[in-house]
Amino acid sequence: MICVTRDNSAAARRRRWRLRAGVAMLAVILLAPAAAAADLDDFPLRGSYSDMFSTKSYSRWDGWNFGVQAGVANMDTDFSNAATQWIADSLNNTVLKDQVHPENWALLSNNIAHGQSYGAFLGYNFQWDQLVVGFDMAYNYTSSMNSSSSATPIPLTVTFSCTTPDPAITTCTDTVARSATASLKLVDHATVRGRAGYAFGQFLPYAFVGGAVGRFDYAATVTLAVSGYDNIPLTRLTTTKNGAIVGGFTAGLGMDVALLPNVFVRGEWEFVGFAPISGIRANLNTARVALGVKF
Repeated sequence: MICVTRDNSAAARRRRWRLRAGVAMLAVILLAPAAAAADLDDFPLRGSYSDMFSTKSYSRWDGWNFGVQAGVANMDTDFSNAATQWIADSLNNTVLKDQVHPENWALLSNNIAHGQSYGAFLGYNFQWDQLVVGFDMAYNYTSSMNSSSSATPIPLTVTFSCTTPDPAITTCTDTVARSATASLKLVDHATVRGRAGYAFGQFLPYAFVGGAVGRFDYAATVTLAVSGYDNIPLTRLTTTKNGAIVGGFTAGLGMDVALLPNVFVRGEWEFVGFAPISGIRANLNTARVALGVKF
């Protein structure tokens, strides 16, 4: 009986040891995650992953940005003054010009061309809280951006006061015939713009103004003939040039929308007004979208 009792005591001690070992292992398992979390709190890049995709990172617009853009454009071309100066010069020292001013008669009309625009931009922004100001430079190539106008000769007879050897004749007549054709093509253009916007969330609406320069191909032909009191034989002027550089200005509105902390899309309307070239004036309206990166 004594041996049996001793055997039962040994089994009990083994059961108690196993129970203590199990409790210790359970404690290690339960406390390990807490210890690991405490160690991660001191890791140098704490929170870097979540901050990269936080709302705050989307609202930062300062620094360099670059992108590509495409759009549709309308070029409104005014040809009405294409022949004005040359006709005025041809009529110098005539009573017809002094009294009637045929150089101011409408001859060529306006025309609107529709085309596409493709380009790229590079800019830099400064940001103070929600205020964002900066500048950008852009180049845009245009396709199908050419227009023309023509007018066939329609003789017009005019009457005006005149001086003749016969005192009884105080009025005279002239018959004026004019014709013209003109064309203008915008090859490409570049802009330098100043921008100002207000950032909120992922959005940056902005306005801009700046300067522009365009490259044009143009041609014009004008004919003039006057018969009557003033006699001017049929004369013709033809002028043409490819790659003419013309200055201008630009203004417009747009909005940038952040897709990722360093990637954004842009929607924009831009107006460009060019200086007259050989009496022809062109204005460009462009609606475009762009995809950019900021860094």
